[in-house]
Amino acid sequence: MYGWIWRHLPGNAWMRALISLVLVLAIVFVLFQYVFPWAEPLLPFNDVTVDEGMAGPR
Repeated sequence: MYGWIWRHLPGNAWMRALISLVLVLAIVFVLFQYVFPWAEPLLPFNDVTVDEGMAGPR
C-alpha cells in the first residue's frame, strides 16, 4: 500500500518525502482534533469498578 501511494505522488524523491510528511501530519491532526474526541465517550477507560468501601485501612 505504501509503495502504491509513493508511486502516485508527484515530483522527485525529496518532493515525495515532503508531501508524505505533510500527509502524515494532516492525518495526525485530524485524528487528534476530530476522531479521538468523538470516540472518547465510547471507550471504557472511565468505567471504574473499584469502590471506596473496598479500600483497606489507612
